[in-house]
Amino acid sequence: MQTTNIPQTATVMSALLRADFTTIWRNRRSLRLVLLVPLAILVSWKGLVDKLGGAFVIAGSISIGLISIGLLGYTNSVARDRDKGVFQRLRVGPVAAWTIMCSRITVQIATIMVMTLLIFTVGIAVDKITLSAMGYVAGFFAAVLGGLLYLSLGQMIVGLIKNPETVNSTTRLVYFLFIMVGMLGSFGTLGDVVKESVQWSPYGVVNQVVATSLKPETWTQHTTMALLASLGYTVVFGLLGIRWFKWN
Repeated sequence: MQTTNIPQTATVMSALLRADFTTIWRNRRSLRLVLLVPLAILVSWKGLVDKLGGAFVIAGSISIGLISIGLLGYTNSVARDRDKGVFQRLRVGPVAAWTIMCSRITVQIATIMVMTLLIFTVGIAVDKITLSAMGYVAGFFAAVLGGLLYLSLGQMIVGLIKNPETVNSTTRLVYFLFIMVGMLGSFGTLGDVVKESVQWSPYGVVNQVVATSLKPETWTQHTTMALLASLGYTVVFGLLGIRWFKWN
C-alpha cells in the first residue's frame, strides 16, 4: 500500500519563502523603484529639516514608502499571480492556504525593514538627521506596524477586485489620493476640515505614530489614540481582505 508523505509546515514555509525572495530578487528593478521613491522624498525635503524637524521628514518618507510597498508592490503582485494561476497551482499541492499568504507578507515586511534602515542611513548621511537610539528602535517597529496597515489595505483591494488591470488602476488612484491629499492636508493647505480628517485617515495615523516614535519623549494620549486607530484599520482591512479574497 502506497503512502503519501505530507511535508511539514516548516518545510513548506521555507520553500515558499525561498521562491518568493527569489522572485522579488529577479524583479529587483521594480524593487529599486519602490525603495528609491521614499529616498528621493527624503533628500528633496532636506530644506524642511530645520523648519519642521528631522523626525517629521523621516516619518513622511517612511509613510510614502509604506504606501508604495503595501499598495503598488504587494497588491499588484498578488493580483498578477492570481491571474496567472500561480495560487491555484500552489493549492493543488499539500500546501495550507495561510502559508502562501504568510510567505508573501513576510517578504513584504522584510522589504519594509530594508527600506526603513535605508531611510535612517540616508537621513544621517545626507540630511544630517540624528535621533536617539530609542527613537530609531521605536521608529523601526512603528514602520513595520504601519506597513501591516497598508498590506492589509492592499489585501482588501485585491480581495474586492479580481481583474488585475482594475487592481492596478485602483491602487494607483488610492496611492495618488493618499500622497497628495495626505501630504497637502497634513500641512493645512486644503483647509481645517480636511486637515482634521487626514489626521485620522490611514495615512495620518501611520504618519503620526511613526513621527512620534522617532521622538518617544513626545508621545501623548493623542498618539495612543492614533496607534489604536492604526491597529483598528489593520484588523478591519485584513479581515475583509481575507473574507473577500478569491484564489482564482
